Amino acid sequence: MRIRPPLLSLTTALAFTGLALTSPASTTAHQAAVETHAVPVAQSVAAAPGGDFDLSVWELQEPVGSPGSPTTIPSSRLQGAGGYQDAYFYSDPHDGAMTFWAPEKGVTTPNSHYARSELREMNRDGSPANWTLSGTHRLSATLRVVSVTSNVCVGQIHLGTGGSSTKPLIELYYHSNGDIVLGMERSPSGGQTLHTVGKVAVGAPWSYTIGVSGGHTVDLTVDGRTTHYPIPSSFDGYRQYFKAGSYNQSSSDSTAKGARVAFSRLSVSHG
Repeated sequence: MRIRPPLLSLTTALAFTGLALTSPASTTAHQAAVETHAVPVAQSVAAAPGGDFDLSVWELQEPVGSPGSPTTIPSSRLQGAGGYQDAYFYSDPHDGAMTFWAPEKGVTTPNSHYARSELREMNRDGSPANWTLSGTHRLSATLRVVSVTSNVCVGQIHLGTGGSSTKPLIELYYHSNGDIVLGMERSPSGGQTLHTVGKVAVGAPWSYTIGVSGGHTVDLTVDGRTTHYPIPSSFDGYRQYFKAGSYNQSSSDSTAKGARVAFSRLSVSHG
């Protein structure tokens, strides 16, 4: 990839690392044929994340805003090298990785006690992604957890329309001891079954693919090792969408502690 000319001064770029830095609807085009939204490994070190990553199918939720109503940045503002970035969402000045910072103290959604800097999947027309379990759906990433207090969720399949539940179907967690853990909901009412699926040192790169195949199975690949998990039939009526970023799983009054996660690759496909 050709490195773009800097859009920010080096001083400004480096400053980011020092800071504690919807009813869903579906579209036919989103599910019709396999579409992969990704770019090569991030290399631009001054551009916003939208300069290296295709963010046309994502919106961003940040740990700021008013109580119970975190700030959401639409896809249109995320796209391009001059797109949105701030202390919670920025390009790492050394390698261009798309970096998410979620402090322990921050604005949360009404259904969570934890702050997040996290992408929510969208359709290209700007409507929220909301796909059925049938077919094949994949979320793939290469990332490193730069720092974490306790544990952080770095990828999700979340419930969309189809019922009253606001739970995820699955969450992929990284723990401070290096354990990578899949949390699979037992029903839309809640209750996770945890599966340890890998172990990687803090700061080391690793990869995952979270997928659904045939409407009945979650396929998870972590660093080349694939495991399969049956989807309970109680989820059959729900549509789904992907999420990725830093969804911190601990809270306190500290804005210095939290979870910082850097992605060098991120892609979504449906077919």
